[in-house]
Order: sequence, then C-alpha cells, then structure tokens
Amino acid sequence: MCGIAGFFYKNGESNIPLGRRLTSMASVLGSRGLDGTGMALYGELPDGHLVLRIHLESNRFNEQAEIDLAISEITSRLEKLVAINNIEYTGNILRVELKEIEHNNDIELMAKITSAIEDSGTELFSIGNSMEIIKDIGPAVELEDYKVTDFQGSHGLTHTRLATESRVDICYSHPFWARPFPDIAVVHNGQLTNHNKLRRSLQRRGYEFSTTNDSEVIAVFIADQLLNGLSLEESLSQSIEKLDGTFTYLISTSDGIGFAKDRFSTKPLIVAENKSFVAMASEEVALHSMISDDTDLYEPTAKAVQTWLR
Repeated sequence: MCGIAGFFYKNGESNIPLGRRLTSMASVLGSRGLDGTGMALYGELPDGHLVLRIHLESNRFNEQAEIDLAISEITSRLEKLVAINNIEYTGNILRVELKEIEHNNDIELMAKITSAIEDSGTELFSIGNSMEIIKDIGPAVELEDYKVTDFQGSHGLTHTRLATESRVDICYSHPFWARPFPDIAVVHNGQLTNHNKLRRSLQRRGYEFSTTNDSEVIAVFIADQLLNGLSLEESLSQSIEKLDGTFTYLISTSDGIGFAKDRFSTKPLIVAENKSFVAMASEEVALHSMISDDTDLYEPTAKAVQTWLR
C-alpha cells in the first residue's frame, strides 16, 4: 500500500516551488508507508549540462576520509569521459553537474557514465538534463537534509514506500530511474507478477538493472518503447497489455508526465486538474491544499492511460 503522487505545471515554467509542493503531498501520503520516501524533480540546466545523483552508502562511507576518497575516485573516473562543472555532497547523496555534453540522449555515453560510477562501488540514482532523483529511508522529513523544499522546477513525482516484496533499503525506494536513459522515472503502487520474465527479456537485449524490484522493470520497459519510436501515451497503453499484476504507476520525462492503471483498477488514483496544473495522488486528501472552484477532480477507470506534455 504505497503512496504515489505527481505534479505538472502546464505553462512549462521551471521556477515554481515544486519541491515544496511534492513534500506536502509526500507528508500526507506517509500514512501509506514510511519505509522510504523519494522524489524525481525536474528543473532546468544550461544546454549541454547533465546532472548526476550518486548514493554513497552510509555504512560503507562513514568516515570523512572514506567519503573524500570515494568522491575523488568518482571524479577521476568521470573526467576520463566528460567535463565536470561542479560537485556538491549533501546527506549521503553526491550531486555532480557535467558540462559540454554534445548529445544529451547519447545512450552509449550514458551507459559508460553509469558503469564508471558504479564500478567504484557506489549507486547512480539518476542522470538527467532536467531530472534529479533524491530518496532516503523513512518519512518525507528525512529529505529535508537534501533541501528538496528549495527546489524549483516544472514537474515531478514522489513516492512513500511500504516494503512488501523487497527489502527496506534506500536503493529499493522509489522513484526508479530508467537506466541508462536520461530524464525518465517511475513511481509505482502494486505488484507485478511477470517482472522477472520481462527483466530477463530486457537483459538479453543489453539492459542492466540495479535491483530486483518490479517497479524498475516498468521504467526500463517504457524507456525501451520510447526508444522504438512510440509516443509516451502509446508506451503506457502497451504496458497495460504487457504487464501482469496489480498496478497504478506514474511516469515522468523531461517533456511531461503520465499515468497507467491495470485492467481491474485495483490501485487508487485521484486526479486534480485545471488550466494551470495537473496533480495526481493515491488519496484525495493529498490534493486538498490545491483544489479550488476551477479544479476538476476525477478518478480514472480500469486500463486508463493519460499524459500531459509541455
């Protein structure tokens, strides 16, 4: 019984207090799970820049000297591939901003960056020209260390986790990044019954996964559909046919946001929409602060998919 939520500003502005909005929603949805909380936040970077979010596991890097050594090794590995603009370390997540990237959608380069980082014994949470994934164990208040309430952006996702089929671990918390594709993330409420089969199929085609979590499979599946030329809405429709189990999930890209519900509508989702924004959450109470007279409130039915793009 996880909690999922998303927010999308229709005017495309990236200077809106997105982090504060998602934090408010995640705090309410903490009643659905406190094993982990995370966000995928979409802001704006200069052209040719990418941002990486890298987890330095606290029980491995618990001394400052060990942290400094790990950062030095990551920096050295990255500098062989790309130019680094700046590095910041907050909580146990490293933020590395790259520059002079000619092609932000160069999947081969993204895969090389991923391998360079994770071969150092750390975990890459996300790559994005606009997306940054921040997550931790516990309730939404745990994300205050990362100053998420200060984040300004155009859209994003949040998730509160009740661990059911995998361990309580920051790396198993949502959102999940669709590695190695930049700017694609998923939050999911439910259980897939065919995720092992789908994961093996994707692995045979060269995709790699950081966990055995079923939700990570959704992210990579959708990214693969997009790579093959489908629109986001077409990709979501494909997932209804290909995914078995119970699910409602939200997906975000650099251009927009969307949702998909399973054949039986077993997992809840409420949508609030007006001319300025669309917001979605597992429970209506998480939307109350933003509902006004001009806001439509509705609950999507079984097999529903919908997207909003900038």
